[in-house]
Amino acid sequence: QVQLVESGGGLVQAGGSLRLSCAASGRSFSSYAMYWFRQAPGQGREFVALIGTTGETTFYTDSVKGRFTTSRDNLKNMVYLQMNSLKPEDTAVYYCAAKSGISADSVVIFGIGKYDYWGQGTQVTVSS
Repeated sequence: QVQLVESGGGLVQAGGSLRLSCAASGRSFSSYAMYWFRQAPGQGREFVALIGTTGETTFYTDSVKGRFTTSRDNLKNMVYLQMNSLKPEDTAVYYCAAKSGISADSVVIFGIGKYDYWGQGTQVTVSS
């Protein structure tokens, strides 16, 4: 069993930065690929970024490339999402998710129901 807890959300002006954290409890954290999703009001949950088990592989949705960076610390059971140059359209609840059994270099994005664990989400609001 793995529990995921996101933190670091808040209100920021356009052009600002936030760093989200996702703390994982439980064993074998390093065996899970980690994913970031977001959900804006009235919209579906969309993929933002992923990071492979070793941290060497990352992949981003086009709208955040060059602005967001994800990283992980397997010794601390933590995943991070550094968000720079934030835009009002980045406003959403951000979730981290974990999935096991994924090769270290995989950039496959699975359907929402295919992830093993989800966090509760953290709100990010970007004002114009």
